[in-house]
Amino acid sequence: MRKLITLFIILYLPVMLFSQRSELGLMLGATYYLGDLKSSSNHFSMSMPAGGLLYRYNWSIKVNAIFGYLAADDNITNPPQKYRNLSFRSPLFEFSPHVELNFFKYQTGHKKYKFSPYLFGGICLFYFNPQAKYNDKWFDLQPLGTEGQGTIEYPDRKPYSLISFGIPFGLGLKFSPTKKLNIGLEWGMRKTFTDYLDDVSKTYVDPTILSTQKSPMSGILSDRSEIIHAHDSQRGNSKNNDWYSFASLNLTFKLDFSDKSCSAYPKRISYPKFFKNKKVTPQNFPQ
Repeated sequence: MRKLITLFIILYLPVMLFSQRSELGLMLGATYYLGDLKSSSNHFSMSMPAGGLLYRYNWSIKVNAIFGYLAADDNITNPPQKYRNLSFRSPLFEFSPHVELNFFKYQTGHKKYKFSPYLFGGICLFYFNPQAKYNDKWFDLQPLGTEGQGTIEYPDRKPYSLISFGIPFGLGLKFSPTKKLNIGLEWGMRKTFTDYLDDVSKTYVDPTILSTQKSPMSGILSDRSEIIHAHDSQRGNSKNNDWYSFASLNLTFKLDFSDKSCSAYPKRISYPKFFKNKKVTPQNFPQ
């Protein structure tokens, strides 16, 4: 992911920054998760602080780089499953290009076209790493294979990737109070292509298998309830992938690197009176 972001910055961003229709700014807000540990009826519960950088070109093409956290806990975000006692947190890094569809004509700094609601959509590449807390220490869950990933008994369960794609979409509102400043409010969802933001998807596995083939912590963190669940009983819902959301206040500033003394066209040249209304030929050219 870092390599892709670096490549974008090297190849494209310098060219786009020198456009007079470019904006660069900050995003401050919150992220939250929806999945096996949190239902869609409980949107903003356990929201985590997040922020990032925003680049907008031509007032409708946008690129985000976001950092935040996702978290959920059965005891807080999913009371019907509180006896399952699963929880997680995960850092989140997102890189995403968007296209904005403005409801009204909009231009930063324009006296007339300075306000518009909008819809946006795009694609995102993101990194996550679910962790669980045990005895006041955080453990990365993906290497532990808590659902049998990487064991002989479950050859079809491969370790999941910590980098995935998603489809961001949502709505926003932007306003330009000055010639250079743009203020925006935005809320969007990310439909992901992974069911492991929370490390929960399929069924429980015999903790003895996990402890011997993976590690003792694998068996402990796979089932954290007071009652040990039967092997292959339901742990999560693999039919639905996880989602996450980002809501933010955006502040962007119009970039203008143009040289006021230069122009794309040369200034009009003042010719001597001799050349006015005369056809210049070698014969009448002044010596």
